[in-house]
Amino acid sequence: MNPLYRNDAPGQYPASWYAATTDLPPQRRDLRGRHTADVCIVGAGYTGLTAALRLARAGRKVIVLDAHRAGFGASGRNGGQVGSGYNWHQIDLAKKLGNGPARALWDAAEQAKADLHDLLAAHAPAARWTPGVAFGTYKDSECRALHAEANYLSRTYGYDKITPLDKAGLRDVVRTDVYAGGWLDMGAAHIHPLRYAVGLAAAAEAAGVVIHEGSEVHHVSAGTPVKVQTGRGHVVADHVILAGNGYLPDLNRKVAAKVMPINSFIGATEPLGDLADEILSRDVAVADSKFVVNYYRLSEDRRLLFGGRESYSLGYPDDIGGALRARMVSLFPKLAKVELTHVWGGTLGITMTRLPALQRVGPGVLSGAGFSGHGVALSGFAGRVMAEAILGQTDRFDVMAKLPVPNFPGGARFRPPLLTLAMTWYALRDRLGV
Repeated sequence: MNPLYRNDAPGQYPASWYAATTDLPPQRRDLRGRHTADVCIVGAGYTGLTAALRLARAGRKVIVLDAHRAGFGASGRNGGQVGSGYNWHQIDLAKKLGNGPARALWDAAEQAKADLHDLLAAHAPAARWTPGVAFGTYKDSECRALHAEANYLSRTYGYDKITPLDKAGLRDVVRTDVYAGGWLDMGAAHIHPLRYAVGLAAAAEAAGVVIHEGSEVHHVSAGTPVKVQTGRGHVVADHVILAGNGYLPDLNRKVAAKVMPINSFIGATEPLGDLADEILSRDVAVADSKFVVNYYRLSEDRRLLFGGRESYSLGYPDDIGGALRARMVSLFPKLAKVELTHVWGGTLGITMTRLPALQRVGPGVLSGAGFSGHGVALSGFAGRVMAEAILGQTDRFDVMAKLPVPNFPGGARFRPPLLTLAMTWYALRDRLGV
């Protein structure tokens, strides 16, 4: 089933707290007829819009196509957490790839955060860059490993923005007794994701980018130039960037072989008032070590935005709020009688190794996807390095493209049953505490 339409109405942002608190522009015109461009980008999320902005500023003619709206997908509905690094411990990346490549990847991830901070400050200050992301572990062994990672980052890279926390220290920040300890990373941050996407789209247009919404791409023809076909028109371009991530419905087999769509869900409580201080003592975001991860933070109006993944198919469950409430209350029993005013879901892309998949998938065609929960910063950086590659500066793209990201066994055809098996197994482990 096509993730573009499986759970959402065409051209409509989900009924999220983000959409309710964003000044949304009118819908842009769809693509009609024949057009030419230096670069055509499929997908108007962080990846596509960042690439478009940089290319336009370099003097390239850029057309961006989105099946729905700019920021409609994961870019406009995610948890808003700007994490450090990747969905791997940096120690493990160094063991796998060697110290030099691991250092280059760390530097790239740090640049990704800096880029996001600067773009947000310039084009979407209302998205509110707020420093601080805490991480909680459930077992002492996980806590020891996390503290070892913090020490490694400080010793090896001079990254001194993480404070390791024992159980009591973490509880001073996150008011629950369930965690064995964790850390607080003040080099990480959280933002309002949809406001950022809307601001980034406006900045791209101001630089000369043309964005067409309601323009699903049905086919990308290989060749020089490349032809990108929609229902009512097409674009002929020297270069194409595929930036649909989890919402790219098998448009390219090489992308589909490495990137699996998976759903995540978020609920927003009613404003908590003083009760918010009994949940979080500081305005930081939080994630934890469950495989079916919990992630949460306070909104600017003191709601708890609480997210987690527990869906084994592309279809949303009938009761998103019920599952979220159960997870939320297990951490914070004081919220048992608090109402959820908004619930929504979205689709992200994951890979076998949970590392991003940047690829050359055909002559003149690049792809960046599979950010696996670290996309708020890394997806925009992927857009940057693909833009650089098109402009002839391939060093950073080549570093990212060498990440170990194998195909899913059986390719796209067998991704859904693999997802069901994996999520069922790891959800069971989470519940059993093993």
